[in-house]
Amino acid sequence: MTTPTMPTTRTDRAVGAVLGSAAGDALGAPYEFGPPGQFTERGEEMLGGGGWDPGEATDDTQMAILVGESLLEHGGLELPDIFGRFQRWAAGRPKDIGLQTEDVLTNGEPWDRAAALHFQINARAAGNGSLMRAATSAVYFAGAGREGTMDAARRIAALTHGDRAAWEGTAVLHELVRVALEGADPLAALPATLDAVHPGHRERYAVVLDPAWHPGLATEFNGAVWPCLGSAVWALRTTSGFAEAVRAAVDLGGDTDTVAAVTGALAGARYGERAVPDHWTKPLHVPLPGFGDRVLRADALRALARRLASAAA
Repeated sequence: MTTPTMPTTRTDRAVGAVLGSAAGDALGAPYEFGPPGQFTERGEEMLGGGGWDPGEATDDTQMAILVGESLLEHGGLELPDIFGRFQRWAAGRPKDIGLQTEDVLTNGEPWDRAAALHFQINARAAGNGSLMRAATSAVYFAGAGREGTMDAARRIAALTHGDRAAWEGTAVLHELVRVALEGADPLAALPATLDAVHPGHRERYAVVLDPAWHPGLATEFNGAVWPCLGSAVWALRTTSGFAEAVRAAVDLGGDTDTVAAVTGALAGARYGERAVPDHWTKPLHVPLPGFGDRVLRADALRALARRLASAAA
């Protein structure tokens, strides 16, 4: 793994994480559920398709913004407020919303029971839906140290995902972003991070985060939390720059927007804002269904990231 050619500050890396995640989301959206290699074959970047306008980000970034704005407005974690924002967004009929997330947000149960009830009934809730929205909270809680940021990640993930596997994957992403924001190598931090994973889930994450693992070894679709996180780490490990990592993530096919959003958060925190291509950020925009006609563009995402970094817990 090569280091960035230009020095970056902590704030620059924080903006990179938030902006990079959104850019990856929008880049991957038109290729969602497509086969591996389709991105390279078509060679189209930020041109839209699959129901998405050029540069339009999906539910991944929309939910991340809602989390970030709640953290800033309340000066910390106010779980009922985040859940309420999610419900308002879901009622706004977003273009894309995961089936599990939609059920949790619309089943009429309170914020502290809805996800648990879904898991109790369905016995499956290990999708990547909590992982996809973690860029903003990872930046905000980076100042809380390993234990603090991983705990916050688990609590936010549990709002929509009753399976602890999703909590632990989101906690790992939080910690890797925290390490990168400090200017250190997140890949070197994997052993210590795995030590902090719940014992019942540590072995499974150790497999997908091992240097010998690659997406071709995945035993589940990359819409599941394990291969999604593993694929993002693989993309970071096997490339030498932000754009290269995110392109590799999209080219895997499958759940391209989320794998690229997670990769973008990691690579953005590693390489910084300046590594995110201008031709990706210029058309980038994030509608917020349920919140009037709000549409956030790249400058608004940069401002949000800077506020999250300066207010970091």
